[in-house]
Amino acid sequence: MKTISATNMRKTASLFLAILLLTLTASACGGTVPAATSATASVTTPSTPEPSKAEPVDIRIGGLTGPTSMGMVGVMEAARKGTSANRYVFTIAGSADELTPKLIQGELDMAAVPANLASVLYNNTKGKIRLLAVNTLGVLYVVEKGDSVGQFSDLKGKTLYATGKGSSPEYALRYLLSENGIDPDKDVTIEWKAEPAEVVALLKQGKSGVAMLPQPYVTIAASQVEGLRTALDLTKAWDALDNGSRMVTGVLVARAAFADAHPEAVAAFLDEYRASTEFVNAQPADAAALIESFGIFKAAVAQKAIPFCNITFLTGDEMKTAMQGYLKVLFGQNPKAVGGALPGDDFYAAGR
Repeated sequence: MKTISATNMRKTASLFLAILLLTLTASACGGTVPAATSATASVTTPSTPEPSKAEPVDIRIGGLTGPTSMGMVGVMEAARKGTSANRYVFTIAGSADELTPKLIQGELDMAAVPANLASVLYNNTKGKIRLLAVNTLGVLYVVEKGDSVGQFSDLKGKTLYATGKGSSPEYALRYLLSENGIDPDKDVTIEWKAEPAEVVALLKQGKSGVAMLPQPYVTIAASQVEGLRTALDLTKAWDALDNGSRMVTGVLVARAAFADAHPEAVAAFLDEYRASTEFVNAQPADAAALIESFGIFKAAVAQKAIPFCNITFLTGDEMKTAMQGYLKVLFGQNPKAVGGALPGDDFYAAGR
């Protein structure tokens, strides 16, 4: 019988521990995949692609609590029911430093991780990590308790609370500020906080305030801070620059050795993954019930946040164009953000 399980991850000291703080977002949700619950009994489950004729393979897949794993729940449910193309074991963790050592050491075959971390891993393993798909575009928003911000120029002279210093949220924010004529070091005061909860607390205390938060924490903040509104969508602001790139938050990577050894099994998984992302976007209520059942995020929050999480599925040339452009922007902000160098062509898996 095909099963789905998860294990508690042990923190492993490794060469990459300092870099692993680059993860965009984590939550306080549990890091295990529980057994089926009554919450999933009445939901509509995703349609399954035509079964693969290839021999099923055991595939161990890691994911993070948050948007980068939300799109996988259709595959996770199929695995739980025993109807998936392969035998999948999913591990859901709260931070990338729980997953990355396992991936590097061969204890995971694939993982959904922050986009820039994928590049870091490729560089630090000398090309042993391969990009399979982009699964999440931008999730960052500027929110305001008040009504004074309608465009980037309105941030001039203001204090902006934010999380993600030293990682892709900071680099994306600084890039967008600069591209909109604002000096991020002189024209705006950015107060960096360790956790979204700190930002929400500050917004609750003041009569006004401006902050940058990722989804689904924007949804959480909106439920706790009276009068909070979304002022700027950083993804739309990025697209408006028409710079040939996309704002990329999360991606799916695999060990290159595994992908090369099992191309048919990987292809079958990607077909299921694509169908899963379509299900999540089309049926957020049903998807949210599964998201909670697998310990990724609370259903009430997930259902409201899904339309704003930009869950997607890009492969092949579309994936490569989006990712190359995004990494180039980050490299221009700080080469360390992508591991010191832009990945070579072997980083990008061919499309289907």
